[in-house]
Amino acid sequence: MDDRTKRRLFVGFATTVVSKAASTVIQFVQLPVLIYFWGRPMFGVWGVLTTVPTYLSFSNIGFGSVAGNEMTMLMTRDEKDAALGVFQSCWWLISLMMGATIAAMCGVLYFLPVARLLNLTLLSEYDVKWSLFWLGLSVLFGQLEQLLQSAYRCIARYSYGNFVKSGLSLAAFGAQLVPVVMGYGPRTTAMVFAMANIMGTLILCVMVKHDIPWISYGWKYASLAEVKRLMRPSLAFMGFPLGNAFNIGGSQLAVNYALGSDAVAIWIAARTVSRLALQAVEMVKNTVWPELSIAFGAGNMDVVRTLHRRACQIALLMSLSVVLIVATLGPTFLHRWTLGKVPSSPGLVGLLLVVVVFYSLWSTSATLVSAINLHERLATVYSLATGITVVLTYFAARKYGLFGAAGSLLLSEIIMDAYVLPSSLKISHDTWGGFLGAMLHYPQSLRPKALRARLRRRTAEVEVVLEERGAEEIGSGK
Repeated sequence: MDDRTKRRLFVGFATTVVSKAASTVIQFVQLPVLIYFWGRPMFGVWGVLTTVPTYLSFSNIGFGSVAGNEMTMLMTRDEKDAALGVFQSCWWLISLMMGATIAAMCGVLYFLPVARLLNLTLLSEYDVKWSLFWLGLSVLFGQLEQLLQSAYRCIARYSYGNFVKSGLSLAAFGAQLVPVVMGYGPRTTAMVFAMANIMGTLILCVMVKHDIPWISYGWKYASLAEVKRLMRPSLAFMGFPLGNAFNIGGSQLAVNYALGSDAVAIWIAARTVSRLALQAVEMVKNTVWPELSIAFGAGNMDVVRTLHRRACQIALLMSLSVVLIVATLGPTFLHRWTLGKVPSSPGLVGLLLVVVVFYSLWSTSATLVSAINLHERLATVYSLATGITVVLTYFAARKYGLFGAAGSLLLSEIIMDAYVLPSSLKISHDTWGGFLGAMLHYPQSLRPKALRARLRRRTAEVEVVLEERGAEEIGSGK
């Protein structure tokens, strides 16, 4: 890898740390605040309400993510007009599908008794429907944000895009807490949160146009042929948000139907603590994703292979380190963090941490497959694996409680580990021996002896500079 790539990776990782810190702050501030002002049962209801709209995240048919990969590879070859064609085509398609989805959502909410269907008894039908409407609107506008961030990614400014998105997310979260503290319920909170997110999307539109002058929101370069060309990988990409919805939201709904909303509150709290280790994995994935697209677009398979090996190695080591820390401190933190309203549950947290370890390896490796739009079969396997796991989670929770629900999550992780790694090694022209050897190897430049030599060399350079400056000052004084 050249120095420019290493510099982009470093800056990208630093901004991803900021981004994940922002999301962690949101998660760990939101839960105790909502439990304090609303109580544990109502927080469980809010968890169910926020889960349902996540299924709208695949309404854009994956065009936002696929467009980002395609634009990045095109810009690697300096095909700016083609990249703009992808952007405009996907912009109008996503906008039209948003309108259609909003209309369909309104019809469903108007005619169906959603409160009864979701087993929610602490809110009226009116409040449940309006809460779901506002939360759904927030999710749908997030689809445009995904495409706007892709514009930054294609010009290798993905770190700046992540930073801006983090700031907008924190602002929306701060706005969400205002009605909660003022004593309002989920309906008003959802409305304020949606308005804040819509405003954030509009701000991002203006910023993208200002920062990337060749990006325009017209339809001069848009074409139906471009949409058709991207349709197949985009349809396949739907498997990822669908699988994520099954993995997170589906498991919460399964627990809700099996054990009730009070158990959902405990489940969300314990899983939030255990998923701290996932932040390390996501930081590595978000950092290498654009670089994998750039390297593959340029046909540089040596860089692709090196990035894949190092990403898997770093993600696994970081996740194991965080898992050990959370296993030690997590249960006590869980009880205190929730103001004593959720038991420490060391067994539950431990089971969920085992799930995290299995997740870390396949998820990082899958970044290579996704970054170059070869994810069709991967997305299908993921959605099927998580869908089957949701069904198992319900029955396991009915029979063994939350421990059964946690153990059932291992099924999808084991399936994905068995499928993803061979696929990624084939794409990167790697071998099992080379890959596993890289997991146990770290560069010579990072060994203690090399680090000490670098530190001594840097210290000597600083001393020389100081001596030269001192001599200059003495000379000027004379």
